[in-house]
Amino acid sequence: MVQLTDIAADKVRAFMQGQTAQVEVGLRVGVRGGGCSGFQYALALDEKRVDDHVFDNSGISVLVDPASLQYVDGSTVDYTENFMGSGFEVSNPNTVASCGCGSSFRVADEEPSCGTTV
Repeated sequence: MVQLTDIAADKVRAFMQGQTAQVEVGLRVGVRGGGCSGFQYALALDEKRVDDHVFDNSGISVLVDPASLQYVDGSTVDYTENFMGSGFEVSNPNTVASCGCGSSFRVADEEPSCGTTV
């Protein structure tokens, strides 16, 4: 399961209201290879695909493909604002390492990349 905080749900809802989509969209939460720790989060408004897992959070559909679910299951997506900027952050209980900028992560059974050690 992937959850949204109330403020994250409000921000996603505001983004969705600005879209003129002909079909229903949700927030896609996924991972892709890259970054200094091995994986990066990928968040985007998207249409539901046949094999997606769908989690309802405050009326927002959170869409996760089967390959990404193993890496983000149990995560919470939040939206933060501070003097450094604003944006979505993922709190993921599956990570064992992340890079200094917080945009990439590694899970327990994956080999570190870029010389990262734990």
